[in-house]
Amino acid sequence: MLEKVFWTGCNSSIEELLQFMDQRKWDQLDYGCLVNIFGKVGRGGMESLLMDVPFVCKSWHKASLDPKCWESLIFPIIFTSLYNSDVETEDWTFDPFLKRFGCEYRINKSFSITAFIKFMVNRSKGCATEIRLPVCASQEALKHVAASCPCLKNLTLPTDVVYYKSRMIPDMIGKWKDLEYLLMGSCYHDMEKIISQIGLHCKNFYYLDIPDCLVRKDAALAIAKLPNLKHIIMMNAKIERVNFVRLLKGCKKLVSLDARNCLGFDAGDKEISKLASHISDFKCQGSRFFDRHSKEGKYVWFHDSVYDGR
Repeated sequence: MLEKVFWTGCNSSIEELLQFMDQRKWDQLDYGCLVNIFGKVGRGGMESLLMDVPFVCKSWHKASLDPKCWESLIFPIIFTSLYNSDVETEDWTFDPFLKRFGCEYRINKSFSITAFIKFMVNRSKGCATEIRLPVCASQEALKHVAASCPCLKNLTLPTDVVYYKSRMIPDMIGKWKDLEYLLMGSCYHDMEKIISQIGLHCKNFYYLDIPDCLVRKDAALAIAKLPNLKHIIMMNAKIERVNFVRLLKGCKKLVSLDARNCLGFDAGDKEISKLASHISDFKCQGSRFFDRHSKEGKYVWFHDSVYDGR
């Protein structure tokens, strides 16, 4: 795996790189090559880039501080019992990631999670193009992300952030003119406002990932107005048939639409199949009607597809 990373990371031959690796001449690797490689490491999560790479040697430490290494800020879930409040300081010794972070950087066991998020965002120095926030991100942390990441293209918001901070999200979206992709876990509030802001400010937006969500009339209409939308994932969503029809009629450029296991329309609906005939990859298996007055119709689930999987 490491050989592939090196091969794609710089112009040197694989034989030369392997020779460097065999002889352990880590400090002689080209700075630009290291930055390229470490940037790819960061896309898989920040733990190795934050707590392994910098301690190999001085040249690796220097390269790991380059903002290009932090274009992808993939935060871990970070376990806490305080999802519904702004977490500032707590005993993080029970969280494996933060426990290790505190040990490696010799930080007191009680520290601010908001400060940690700011610390990571500041490393990118405005270069971040991809962010996956932790579930316990505070309002202050969200404001800092919005102000410090003007080049953001891909944004992932876990369920707890969407649920408890939904009123902040529209204003945040308005600051990201280059946004192309949005994943929100279980969005039940303010979706119309969020999508409308995307339509106003994000002209290159093309990928909407909203599993386990509730799509009312205004939200469906807002989605239908997105001019360059090509991909939608809305598995397990609640959307009435009339609103799904509105969405299909408006989204003329769709290439893929995953609406499997939705509640509100039938998978065998002939009109829906006809309206979706222009979509090359359309899926709606398992979708069905539901009685809004039934237990199933009233039930609201908060499955976090960001961290728990689909």
